[in-house]
Amino acid sequence: MTTLKEKLKADLNVAIRERDELRSSTLRLTITAITKEEVAGKTKRELSDDEVQKVIAKEAKKRREAAEAFAQGGRPESAERERAEGVLLDAYLPKQLSDEELDGIVAAAVEEAKAAGAEGPRAMGAVMKIVNPKVAGQADGGRVAASVKKLLAG
Repeated sequence: MTTLKEKLKADLNVAIRERDELRSSTLRLTITAITKEEVAGKTKRELSDDEVQKVIAKEAKKRREAAEAFAQGGRPESAERERAEGVLLDAYLPKQLSDEELDGIVAAAVEEAKAAGAEGPRAMGAVMKIVNPKVAGQADGGRVAASVKKLLAG
């Protein structure tokens, strides 16, 4: 079975052969980010697929934020390119949870936290500790926090 990093490199080669500029530049930047993460610290190491997914998720989030900034700055063509790069990277990430699925997981975590004695908005940290491992890689942290706040508020 090939690793996610090997799949990215193979897809990059295909994109280069097909002269797909958007895909090749996006994959190049992502592979560079992965390599940078591998050599960060005192010793070089090989990232696991989970760690590679985290790097890809971080890169996709950067694209979404950049697209928003470009849109607010009146540069729609740059915003559109960033969105396209984000969509391209999302294909390498696990399927994101729907709002209903996320709310269900959060509701169960809120009940679990209440059973442990945590109540009201101050229970945010306790609920997040329960939810984060369950939704790792399947929902953006901002979405999770918003859902937790909404359910804790009432």
